[in-house]
Amino acid sequence: MAMQSTAVEVVTADIFDAYHTLVSVCEAQFRSFGKRKSLVGECETLKVFEDHTPVLEALQRPGRERILIVDAGGSLRVGVLGDRLAAIGVRNGWSGAVVFGAVRDSNGIDAVDFGVKALGVTARRGSLKMQGFHNVPVAFGSVQFEPGNWVYADNDSVLVSKTKLTIPPAQSVTE
Repeated sequence: MAMQSTAVEVVTADIFDAYHTLVSVCEAQFRSFGKRKSLVGECETLKVFEDHTPVLEALQRPGRERILIVDAGGSLRVGVLGDRLAAIGVRNGWSGAVVFGAVRDSNGIDAVDFGVKALGVTARRGSLKMQGFHNVPVAFGSVQFEPGNWVYADNDSVLVSKTKLTIPPAQSVTE
């Protein structure tokens, strides 16, 4: 059964300005996919390499509006998440995923109420079955993500905090 969307719009620059001593900024440069352009939620972590199967297994579990952080080793050779997996994530209540690696079927992902930050895209999917490591600390982009950390992401950046933060109101710009 699909969960009702509780998407929250965030501006990572405003969050950084309000909480610069509490957040870490991921230095990896991500591309954004999916209908959700910003993400807020507790994270679950996963370490994989060129195999989508552990990602599928994670997204089949109840998401509770969490964000799946996937350390795919930065590989752009094989997509570890595509439109079908994103749709499974939506059905199970995940709000999105941050993938330190590649995705595939980006046009299909863009049609789904799911947010994805990934390094890039490819048409290739994996054929090897590799073990994934669930809920272990993962590090990329000069940031460590631990299960239960809070993630805040938009088109500009991915931030991580050890605790849930009160999201500041969007700053208006006047001319």
